[in-house]
Amino acid sequence: MPAQSSSKTILIIEDDVFLSELMAKKLKDSGFKVVKAIDGQEGLEKAASAKPNLILLDLILPGMDGFEVLKRLKSNPGTDSIPVIILSNLGQREDIERGFDLGAQDYLVKAQFTPDEIVERVKKPLEVHA
Repeated sequence: MPAQSSSKTILIIEDDVFLSELMAKKLKDSGFKVVKAIDGQEGLEKAASAKPNLILLDLILPGMDGFEVLKRLKSNPGTDSIPVIILSNLGQREDIERGFDLGAQDYLVKAQFTPDEIVERVKKPLEVHA
């Protein structure tokens, strides 16, 4: 039986509740299971316990920033193979390069993408990893 999006879990690490809810709804409507975390520490814990197929990661988070979360995800053998898409308002070239250097699969600047476009970008790496 071919892998379907309904069997895929997305972890959203985002402290903006409105945006997190909006993304969760769009992803659920596309057949994904969604797990949410509102800060970096919770995100790391849920990544380890939920074993998501992909992580949407904000960079500006309370406590531990998204760069540190990404570094820890990629240095943990239990989470290092999970594709991470950064979804941030930080659009500076240095931030984008740092995200990719730390192992991000993709980097989306929030203001440049609609929620539907973000869902489409989420689907791409999952097709490869299906």
